[in-house]
Amino acid sequence: MRHFFYLTTVIVALCAAMATFLIVSRNEASAASSAIIAIDGSSTVYPITEAVAEEFQKGNKGVQVTVGISGTGGGMKKFVRGEIDICAASRPIKSTEVQQANGAGIGFVELPIAFDGLTVVVNPKNTWCRSMTLAELKKLWEPEAKGKVKKWSDIRPGWPAKEIRLYGPGTDSGTFEFFTEAIVGKAKSCRPDYTASEDDNVLVQGVARDQYALGYFGMAYYEANMGKLKAVSIDDGNDENGVGPIRPESKTVANGTYAPLSRPLFIYVSSKAYQRPDVAKFVDFYLANVKHLCAEVGYVALSDKLYGAAKKRWENRTAGTMYADESNKTKSLSKVMGVK
Repeated sequence: MRHFFYLTTVIVALCAAMATFLIVSRNEASAASSAIIAIDGSSTVYPITEAVAEEFQKGNKGVQVTVGISGTGGGMKKFVRGEIDICAASRPIKSTEVQQANGAGIGFVELPIAFDGLTVVVNPKNTWCRSMTLAELKKLWEPEAKGKVKKWSDIRPGWPAKEIRLYGPGTDSGTFEFFTEAIVGKAKSCRPDYTASEDDNVLVQGVARDQYALGYFGMAYYEANMGKLKAVSIDDGNDENGVGPIRPESKTVANGTYAPLSRPLFIYVSSKAYQRPDVAKFVDFYLANVKHLCAEVGYVALSDKLYGAAKKRWENRTAGTMYADESNKTKSLSKVMGVK
């Protein structure tokens, strides 16, 4: 009887142990099959990263890549707190953000991935505004314009005396910061009376529905909606960049003649995240495929030399930003990266 009781006890214990092992194994398998790479940041960079993520996941079924669009500033806030693995950015990281990251023990690798031509757009029914000067754009968007520049005729004599309705990125957007610095002369210095959104598709729809609207956003959103929008050529007044107004096109963005609204785009990879094999594999895939994928979604690929320099930064896990020197922000990407 005691022998029978002992055997029964052993069998029950073995069954319990086996059940526990199976549960743990299933949980581990479930965790392994649902690895998540968290990305957030620029809505401008979103189409590129989303395209890369979709292609990557086709060959890596056990990895889920999530891509948010909280804006460069919003993404950086999450990045420096360690809440995401990669931040997509339409501007270089700020010195204050570097300090916050350092304070949280978060290093990073800064990787340029494409060029963008920030595009000023109007409605296709707008027959008068084919080009604008930098002075006219500043007159329209500077803080002092509120209550003064309200009609198209306030910008240029001969244009309609119709109310102009403005659409642009929100204040957390890197595009907002870049545009205001390039056009107004100071980052985030802007009239407040415009329709703002971190979602560029909202801006597209706003301009597409209104003959008297004007907006701006990344080139890819214009390229994807050319039937609904009309691009405005920009005259920077510098004949060295080309005489007269310049259109935002792949060639003019790549060679820098579409000035001052051409810019590089970036991803920032957390040092804590890139130690994970899934994140490292994803970034390898990103750099190997971004050249053709960025062109597919409407952006401009870097030169082979620049991609080579970016891959070297990644392979060496080169820490920090190339823009620690404030003067670098006015230099071309080639000069910043030392590529001839």
